Formats: sequence, C-alpha cells, structure tokens
Amino acid sequence: MTRKLLEKWQKILSKITALVLCLIIFFIVQVITWFQLNGQFFSPWFKNNVFLLCLMGIPISWLYIEATRMGFIAFDGLIWPGRLLGFAMGILTFAICANVFMGEGLNTKTIISLVLATILTLIQVFWK
Repeated sequence: MTRKLLEKWQKILSKITALVLCLIIFFIVQVITWFQLNGQFFSPWFKNNVFLLCLMGIPISWLYIEATRMGFIAFDGLIWPGRLLGFAMGILTFAICANVFMGEGLNTKTIISLVLATILTLIQVFWK
C-alpha cells in the first residue's frame, strides 16, 4: 500500500514539475520572442541586426518545443491544454512587455483579453 501511494505521489509531483516548467519556459520564450519582433520599434540595435535576430529563431524554436513537451507530460498526453497555456502566456507577456517597454497602457479591451486568458489557463489547469 505504501509503495503504491509513493508511486502515485511521484507521478503527481512529476506532472506538477512538468506544468511549472511548461509555464516558466513559455514565459521566457514569449518574452524573448517579444523582443525579437518588437525590439526594432525602440532600439536601433534590434533594427540594425535583423539577421542575428533571425538566427535567434533556432533557440526560440527549441524552447517552444520543450515547453510543449512539458505541457504534454503535465496533461497526460493531451496537446490542447499545453497549446492554450502557451497562448495565454503569450497574451500575458505581450501585455506586460508592451506596457513596460512601449508605454502602451492597459485599456478595457486588453484587460478583458487578460481576464479571458487567465480564465482559459485556470480551466486548463484545474478542470479534469
């Protein structure tokens, strides 16, 4: 009985670990992607180094693949929950970066989008 309980807890913890890693990696890669695409609007370096930014596509792609793999593990082999988490993290990081680096404040439409992204994330994480 104790061994089965231990195995069950290890499986739960590995899924939680995979979920946390999925969220962290998606957050990091979404921020990097934001700079790759939008840095040109506020930094001459980004505007003048387009080829280097294109080369960043390789590690960015690898990070997206890893985040997707972690989501797949966390959600028992389902791909939709991980995809929706990536989508929600993209909206969240875009709103934060646009506000911090471009001075674009949050309007009603953006706030509603953030609330919906949060609800979407919570549904995927907690609805079994």
